[in-house]
Parts: sequence; structure tokens; C-alpha cells
Amino acid sequence: MTVTVPHPEHGVDDLCATGADLYRRALREGRLPAGEAKPAPCLLDLGLLHPALDDLDRLEPVAPVVALHRLLRVSEARIADERRREERLSELFAPLMRLAQGPAAPAQEAPTLRILSGTEPINRAITAATMDAAREVLCIQPSTHSRGPRGETAQGVAMDRDQALLDRGCRIRTLYQHTQRHQPMTVARYEQLRGDVQARTLDEVTDRLIMIDRTVAFIPAGEDGRLALEVRHPALLTYFATTFDRLWRLATPMHPEAVRRPTLNGVTPRQQSIAALLVEGHTDAVIAGRLGMNVRTARVHIAKLAATLGSVSRAQLGYLIARSGILDQEANESHEGHEAHDGNEGHEGNAQDGGPG
Repeated sequence: MTVTVPHPEHGVDDLCATGADLYRRALREGRLPAGEAKPAPCLLDLGLLHPALDDLDRLEPVAPVVALHRLLRVSEARIADERRREERLSELFAPLMRLAQGPAAPAQEAPTLRILSGTEPINRAITAATMDAAREVLCIQPSTHSRGPRGETAQGVAMDRDQALLDRGCRIRTLYQHTQRHQPMTVARYEQLRGDVQARTLDEVTDRLIMIDRTVAFIPAGEDGRLALEVRHPALLTYFATTFDRLWRLATPMHPEAVRRPTLNGVTPRQQSIAALLVEGHTDAVIAGRLGMNVRTARVHIAKLAATLGSVSRAQLGYLIARSGILDQEANESHEGHEAHDGNEGHEGNAQDGGPG
């Protein structure tokens, strides 16, 4: 049994390849057998072929100049209809707009909070906001937003947008988790971008944040990434900016100049982070989630930490971590490093003026 696939509907400005080939052939040969045009019924529907007067089993092409003239007339008529519709809408809304301009008229300011639904509307809103940027974009990117196809798609969308912003003289500062420092996608991003782009890392960061010129911010409004909240409320923007700047001062530089975090008594920086959460009593799954790694990787680091400290049980490991002093040393090293970072930043940490002069 042969299944006939219906011919897709389309306009003349999107003529299918089969139809285009048959129309060119008809112009060269003058006529086509009607049966040979069956794979492209669009040619008859669009008026590019018609039956020959002296032989209804054959089809003749309509001259391209005639077809073009007819299609342009149709287009002109459609444009005229749209203009008449615009005039009717203007007449309808003119008295309503005059009424709205009275003493009790509602405020015309943009909403301070707006829900965006769907990946495309979210990306359009962010792109539109960055096109107006004049100073700086602040970003917080947890590891969960950089994994798999979703992360690759987001990276592709962001690269052109970010480079255009940098080309206008703006600055981009981004906070990641430490686990992103050597991720190929993150490394490739900073190899490609040109301009005033900076990145730092922390063990843990907040959920995603994009803040533009400290006048508009975008944060998640759902767990699946398909809802976002556009924020223009001054109090919330000040809160976001202050939080970002305080986290930035605590973070370790990654780009343009990377600072290597120190190993303490044979314990690596990542193991130090895990040790701090272990002594708080967290499970392997919670530790992995908070530090942006999978559970298997977290357990490998825990095993190496236990071997370094000579622990034979989970309970003993917590005791040995506390006795080793690695968390106290980590805090001291971190405090000294942050003071050094801040001494080279100028006004970068000021919550009210994040952009270059």
C-alpha cells in the first residue's frame, strides 16, 4: 500500500524546490504534461501554471513578468487593507487615550516586576536590555546552568550578545562556582571574548542573576528555566547589586588573571570546601549539589581527603578535619587574599556605581 504524503502548503515567496524546478522546465520547454506537475500542485494553486487552451492535458507556464505583476497587486491590496485597519484602530483608541490622560489617569511607568514565560521571550528581553547597556553587566552563573545541551544553547546565544556589549566599551563581571574554572565551555568563552570581561569563582553562589547597568535584573522564577522575573524595582536592584559586590570581594579571580588557590597540608582547595560542609553534617548529595559537582566526584574527593588525614570512618573524618586546622587556615588565607583583591579594584565594589567612569 502506497502512502501519499500531502504537499506542504506555502506561498510563492517560499516556493518548494520541486515546484521551482518544474516551473523552470515549463519556461524552457513551453509546456508540461499535466501528470508531471502532480508532485507540485502549488504551481496551479499559485497561478504559475495553467491548462493549455488547445490541450487540457498539458500545462503552460504563466510568464514571470505577468505572475510578478499579479502578485504585487495582491501585496498592494493587502497593504492597503492593513492601512485601513490601522486607521480604524486609531479612530477607536484616540478618544480612549484622551480619556486616559485625565487627572485620574494610571501611571505610564514600566512595571517594576514582570514575569517572562518561555526561553525565546526571556532571551529577547535580555537581549533588548543589553542593547541599551552603557556601563556594566553583572552575572551570577551557577554550575547547573552550564551543563548539557541547555548550557551549550545558552552559551551560543550569549556570546554574540556579550561581544557586542564589550565592543561598545561596557564591562562584564561574572561569578561562577570553583568547579567551572576548568570546564571547556567556560574556558572557551573567555578565550573568545575581547574587551573588559572579568570572572571570579566561589565554592557556592546564588541562583542565576543577570543585572544590566543596575537598572534592570533577570532572575529565575521557576526550576525548569522557562520562567524568569524581570526586576526594575529600585530597592530590589540595590539589594542584588550589594549582594553581588560582597560576593565579588570574597571570590577568587579567574579571568583575565587567574589566582591559584593554595593547598593546605596536602589538602586541595576543593577538598577544603568539602571538609567545611562535612563538619556541618551534610550528606554527599547535598555537598555535591552545593559545590556544583556530581555525587560520584564528591565521593572521590571525600575518599582522598580521608586518606590524606588518615581517617578510617566518616565520624573520625569530621574529628580529624577539626583537629587538623585546615578550615582555620583556609579562613585566614581567604581573608588575606580578599584584602589583596580589593586593594586593586578601585570603586568596583561600590553598590551604587558599578560601571566604568
